[in-house]
Amino acid sequence: MSALHDLSLTEVAARLRDRSVSAVEVLKDVIARARAVQPAINAFIRIDEERAIAQAQALDADAARGYFRGPLHGVPMAHKDMFYRQGLPSSCGSAIRRDTPATTTATALHRLDSAGAVDFGALNMAEFAYGPTGHNAHFGHARNPWNTDHVTGGSSSGSGASVAARANFAALGSDTGGSIRLPASLCGITGLKVSYGRVSRAGAMPLSFSLDTVGPLARSAQDCALLMNALAGADPRDPTSARESVPDYVARLNRPVRGLRIGIPEQFFHDDLHPVIAAALGEARKVFERLGCLLVPIALPDMSAIEFAGTQMIAAEAASLHGNWLRTRPGDYSPQVRARLERGLAVPAPRYIDALRYRGEALQAFLDQVFSQVDALHTPCLAIPVPTLAETDVGGGEQMDRILALMTRLNRPFNYLGLPALSLPCGIDARGLPIGMQLAGRPFSEDLLLRLAHAFQTETDWHLRKPPL
Repeated sequence: MSALHDLSLTEVAARLRDRSVSAVEVLKDVIARARAVQPAINAFIRIDEERAIAQAQALDADAARGYFRGPLHGVPMAHKDMFYRQGLPSSCGSAIRRDTPATTTATALHRLDSAGAVDFGALNMAEFAYGPTGHNAHFGHARNPWNTDHVTGGSSSGSGASVAARANFAALGSDTGGSIRLPASLCGITGLKVSYGRVSRAGAMPLSFSLDTVGPLARSAQDCALLMNALAGADPRDPTSARESVPDYVARLNRPVRGLRIGIPEQFFHDDLHPVIAAALGEARKVFERLGCLLVPIALPDMSAIEFAGTQMIAAEAASLHGNWLRTRPGDYSPQVRARLERGLAVPAPRYIDALRYRGEALQAFLDQVFSQVDALHTPCLAIPVPTLAETDVGGGEQMDRILALMTRLNRPFNYLGLPALSLPCGIDARGLPIGMQLAGRPFSEDLLLRLAHAFQTETDWHLRKPPL
């Protein structure tokens, strides 16, 4: 029999529901796994064992009385250390906030609590969520469980590594320029960047208020759908949260995908694509064809303008948020984060306003030119195989811009446009490292993306492959 930590979130939730296992049993098994792999992958900043066991015991007592709080009753999860929990420190991956207790609890955590989940710890991340590789000068670099010499992707590095290593059933992450999709792609799991406003950001550390999104990283589209049922929806604490109706994501997973049109971009996303990535994406497209989807070559609007505007927006907004600490505590930032934030201070106000103004125009052009013809786009997440920690450990030096652009180029356009995008595994390269692909859709079409991903995952087993850690 498989260890409990090898089960998917959906499977362990069902086992907890039929009481074939207890919440305390599952929690202890997962914490034991987390402690065993932590020296290798450095995914955890903190494990709150005593607090989590008390919570699991209370949930077991409820279950014994026939009361279940929700579909995640008793499922343990740890989350990126930027989701505030009142009374507990949230480091945000930084020296500045390392010991600062939160005064509020994030809405996303509240909603998982209401669904019955057990929160057992805080996960490593890029400092202030401002880094796409997973390096962290303050807490140590997170490491890829498929090969610990390689990066996890960032900024939700601990989220990606812990879920892939079977030390966590699922995790919350944030995505401002690829920070959910990159760790999902590089660690061989599934990650959903939601439409802007789909999931509340209240009580989550901000980076760029025009681009930030909150979403799940898990082992499958099915697991992500279960989490989205708990997370999605308007929140009075977050005025940017959308009032768009929320579907039952799980119920829609098995709707047929035959006849859905998948766009294959004719430019930008396949420029300078490494042959091993191109081959894996080609095989994935064959799976969609077997499922009855229609592959449609599609021309895109000016993606370079979209990418540039998104880069300017995040730079200016991040610098604005950090202005006081940059003046009073500049030495407490790592060289790369400090360099990027200081560069944001130099973005002229007219350029920032132009980026804001162009956003609506660019989205409308994208909807008219692309999503009038297709239901989803199929693209790579990263144009190169998973790089090593050494190759990308460039700090704030002269290689910084090249490495950052290499990592985020294929992700950030969807943040700027506010569109949902999902990363899922589609192969393993000759070095034994995962290859991910990206599906993107119209605003609030997360259910369609999850349905396509679930159909792909019923036909393939890439999401079931485990790292050899």
